[in-house]
Amino acid sequence: MATRKKAKGKAKARRKKTPVSKGARRSVKKNRTPRKKVAKKTPLRPASLKKARPAKPAGKPRSISGRAPQAATPSRPAKGASSEQRIGVVTHYYSHLSVAVMQLEPGATLRVGDVIHIWGHTTDFTQKVESLEVDHAPVAEVGSKDDFGLKVIEHAREHDVVFKVPS
Repeated sequence: MATRKKAKGKAKARRKKTPVSKGARRSVKKNRTPRKKVAKKTPLRPASLKKARPAKPAGKPRSISGRAPQAATPSRPAKGASSEQRIGVVTHYYSHLSVAVMQLEPGATLRVGDVIHIWGHTTDFTQKVESLEVDHAPVAEVGSKDDFGLKVIEHAREHDVVFKVPS
């Protein structure tokens, strides 16, 4: 089977541009697309010219007590329970380790075995303190000046509040 060569067409002659003087350039107008015409708004009719609509019959008035009661209790408490004492705040959370770094308030202490409640915008859980670490060293008790890590059972976020639950 023989292959055919592509047919060569005649070479097109290129048209040379004629030089245009500066004065002629200014007088040439560019083609602009015409703007779309905006539909005119109809003027508002005075109330006297409007068509009269039939009045709707008034429905039976309902008493307030007949309505369904609305839930007044929020899904989360505004603050921790009154028996709980605020002891600190979560300053960082390491998700791959499930470790929360916390800073305790002045005068607060936390020990292994205490029960804490971590509460925030999307966080609300209670757990027993299993391990505390200061500078990667396990400790039994931490004070207010210590930045420490705490293994948590759920996701904690920065600025979550930590409460100590009395036992």
